[in-house]
Amino acid sequence: MITNITLQNPTGNTIVAVFLTALIIMIVYFSFRMFEMAYVMRNKRPLYNHIYFKLKKLNPNQQSILRNRFSFYKKLDEKQKQHFEHRVASFIIDKTFIGREGQQITDDIKVLVSATAVMLTFGFRDYFIGLIDKIFVYPSEFYSNANDEYHKGELNPRLGALVISWKHFEHGFDIANDNLNLGIHEFAHAIHLNSMKERDVSSTIFKDSFKELTDYLSENKPLRDELIASEYFREYAYTNHFEFLAVIIESFIETPTKFKSQFPGIYNLTKQMLNFNFAGY
Repeated sequence: MITNITLQNPTGNTIVAVFLTALIIMIVYFSFRMFEMAYVMRNKRPLYNHIYFKLKKLNPNQQSILRNRFSFYKKLDEKQKQHFEHRVASFIIDKTFIGREGQQITDDIKVLVSATAVMLTFGFRDYFIGLIDKIFVYPSEFYSNANDEYHKGELNPRLGALVISWKHFEHGFDIANDNLNLGIHEFAHAIHLNSMKERDVSSTIFKDSFKELTDYLSENKPLRDELIASEYFREYAYTNHFEFLAVIIESFIETPTKFKSQFPGIYNLTKQMLNFNFAGY
């Protein structure tokens, strides 16, 4: 009697199964990327922003600072507040805070600086601003070797550092509607430069929207003349494109109603740039 014997090759079967699984994952991933890119091109916003496995929490003192000293947080609904707190806690962990000239790094500094960055990127999926890994904090103006002058704030992409005067950072939030806020201004620069080197969805939207804005202004001389004559944006805005962007973001955050009424086209493109669909905006 002849018996048929089937030889098994478990190792080979496993390799084939792993290969097919990996292939399916790749197909699903690239299909999703193509679908999302089509969605982004049509809607000018990410398909989603907030998916977290576990939400991080601030400690009680940090929570108190966020609730009592950061007005934007108060405008959010409860779910948004949870997401905002998670992002602030994550940003604090991700960055190294360094005090200079005797400045102590306190919870106030960590929370308020991080909350400023998170506010500006709250419409982004990637909110860490990878260009920055260190935040230097001086008590007041500091001497900069970049141009041998005293500064209130600066961004040093080469060193991955954002540098601020704590005195002037706090002053930026003391007057909520003067369109002058050091923290917002410096983080706007960081987000702008970060968008130029990153290829994530939010950076792409920011970069493309800014190009739309510059094209819109370059093709509309009467609007440019009206901008300058209105004095709504301070004169420093017209130094270059980088400063113009930082100044309009300051104005967008601090006086959105006035901004929208005076220059709705620029306002809407700034809102699109930041994907800023929150109460009051």
